[in-house]
Amino acid sequence: MWIADGWKDYEVLDCSAGEKLERWGEYTLLRPDPQVIWTTERLLPQWKRLNGHYHRSKSGGGEWEFHDLPKEWTIGYRLGEASLVFHLKPFAFKHTGLFPEQAVNWSWFYPIIKQAVDGGRKVRVLNLFAYTGGATVAAAAAGAEVTHVDASKGMVTWAKENAVSGGLEAAPIRWLVDDCMKFVERELRRGKTYDAIIMDPPSYGRGPRGELWKLEDLVYPLLQRCGELLSDDPLFFLINSYTTGLQPAVLSYMLHTAVLGPWAKRTRRTGLPEQNERANPDYGMQVTADEIGLPVTSNGLVLPCGASGRIRFRV
Repeated sequence: MWIADGWKDYEVLDCSAGEKLERWGEYTLLRPDPQVIWTTERLLPQWKRLNGHYHRSKSGGGEWEFHDLPKEWTIGYRLGEASLVFHLKPFAFKHTGLFPEQAVNWSWFYPIIKQAVDGGRKVRVLNLFAYTGGATVAAAAAGAEVTHVDASKGMVTWAKENAVSGGLEAAPIRWLVDDCMKFVERELRRGKTYDAIIMDPPSYGRGPRGELWKLEDLVYPLLQRCGELLSDDPLFFLINSYTTGLQPAVLSYMLHTAVLGPWAKRTRRTGLPEQNERANPDYGMQVTADEIGLPVTSNGLVLPCGASGRIRFRV
């Protein structure tokens, strides 16, 4: 499992009976988590000193109960030489505007981009379903030119605020409100390419014009088309999933068949890796996939938070 254990301003304090107790900077939140199917004693005093508690409704949805929680606050994350700053606020559907487990992926690709940029290379990154821009600001902080695409105008505005807070207001970032599949098709027609592609597709969603997105039906065709957007000398490809049906082995299989295989055929690369974590001796292609998780302070265990699949070119 890949564990996001580099946080100072965030931690999972404890988890029990379908809920996780979290510290977000100075504030303690209690939110539902479907992975927490165990019931353990709630011994930490923070269980009784909450700033916000999201109550799940049996009929679907839910609502927040607040105790001295501001409408908005910030937390920081140190990434290499960069200090990222994220704006947080409670959503009506339990979220805060940040998935802290994704820091394990930022820490993976940040040095890849930075090494290439420090070597004099211009690195073009495409971030699809980019939400509030965690991966966008991480890639920009490493020196990449980033194209940030999300269907929600509000999320794109929020991502811009995160960039400004982290001192990246002048970074070369394109902010686009668009349907991700349609954007990819247009980029292919334009002949555009990218050196790295990041995507964090939701299980369900709608584009800015009501376009329906259902992960199981559309993720594989999207991966295929994104593979065609890769440059001839790419750095990496990253996909994240919170859908239970897309286990690490499924992500790995899709990356092999939809992205790496067709890319290698197009660029006449040979000797593809035969299995996960086996690098190609000639070019250095490597496919890995695993669960991602957050450490739990109270007991030293790890809370699973989805899965990620990665292709690393030129290992």
